[in-house]
Amino acid sequence: MKTTIVLFSLTFWNILALAQQPFVANMDENKVGNFTLPNPLQKPDGSIIKNKKDWEKHRGYWLAQFQQTMYGKMPNKKLKQSSQLVSQTEILGGKAIQYIWTITFEGKHSVSVLGVLPNKSAKVPVFLGLNFCGNQTTSTDNRIPIFEKFVVCNEASQFKNNLGQAESRGAQASRWQFEKLIDAGYGSITVACGDFEEDLPTGYQNGIRTTLADQLGLKAEEWSGIGAWAWGLICMVDFLETIPQVDAKKIILHGHSRLGKAALWAAANDQRFAAIISNESGEGGAALTRRNYGENLWRITNSFPHWFLDSYKNYAYKENTLPFDQHILLSLLAPRPLYVASAMGDQWSDPRGEFLGAQQTEAVYQLYRKPGLGTVAFPGLNTPVGKQVRYHIREGKHDMTLYDWEQYINFARELVK
Repeated sequence: MKTTIVLFSLTFWNILALAQQPFVANMDENKVGNFTLPNPLQKPDGSIIKNKKDWEKHRGYWLAQFQQTMYGKMPNKKLKQSSQLVSQTEILGGKAIQYIWTITFEGKHSVSVLGVLPNKSAKVPVFLGLNFCGNQTTSTDNRIPIFEKFVVCNEASQFKNNLGQAESRGAQASRWQFEKLIDAGYGSITVACGDFEEDLPTGYQNGIRTTLADQLGLKAEEWSGIGAWAWGLICMVDFLETIPQVDAKKIILHGHSRLGKAALWAAANDQRFAAIISNESGEGGAALTRRNYGENLWRITNSFPHWFLDSYKNYAYKENTLPFDQHILLSLLAPRPLYVASAMGDQWSDPRGEFLGAQQTEAVYQLYRKPGLGTVAFPGLNTPVGKQVRYHIREGKHDMTLYDWEQYINFARELVK
């Protein structure tokens, strides 16, 4: 009964939002219009930052702008974590070991962590990312428990009433490429985003914004779903620092779509991530908000109000009055390696806006003498460009594919030392 009520509420809410939609999304580059981006190096008094020391002092100003306007506050308290190794199994013909851990915060909220690490004694770098639909969707291994919380993943018979079924095992394994990573010498760590907060407007009620509110010292409305997922990723670094098989100084953070937004926000708030990958994170992620193309601020805040602060929706159709744009969020990741990727069949995420968001980080990366995208033109298909900041647009739809992973592995090999 509870699930039925939740589903009805979510469906009704989305239908109502779409019924009120006053526009048809612009998908014509000629109708984007003109806009002026805020300068990440300009202080409120108008002076310009000219060195990395001053930039690092100024980072807090930009973080506060995003916290106050868009994603909400981030907890500044470290919570007590306890972990339990649930299982440890050789897989992939002995090349890897599959781990399942349970992590509990303050004895009140638990999450299940899946790790696939090379079967060797040396510490290894790892790719870390949240998954949408439960750990069981990343692999066909039947020893991985079926995720029992709400998911937005109703593909055919694999999910029923937004709950995973046995058929969901391996449903999104192509997005994880565990064996490819193992063969390249990397491990992979993942947690279902719904273990921190379920992806629906009422998800905060059973998520960390409620269960750990007293311990974190924040009210649910002071932050957001994206904030909760980002906080979870930061906590995973705390956990991985305790795992002897993991080189915690070489954690490569990645995220696809809405979880790419969360990855960017996590990395902006925590410098311990060695490199960051945004895979088609779109509006509210790597794409410039001021561009009138594809999904826009009105649509995203009406369709997914729980991702952001309530106040963020007040900037709909007034995007030019925002105190920032997403290139500044990306700039907060400097000088670390950053990869932004798009897909030609995913125009909703505004590939050109994602490219421009990455390109506009150049001034900040130059403070560290790190080459970004430079003045390169928007590239052709399947042609990665850049150095410390990289970009590609590939063929295909909104997804995370083998082609993407091949580029990310090369990126990590070259830049994460």
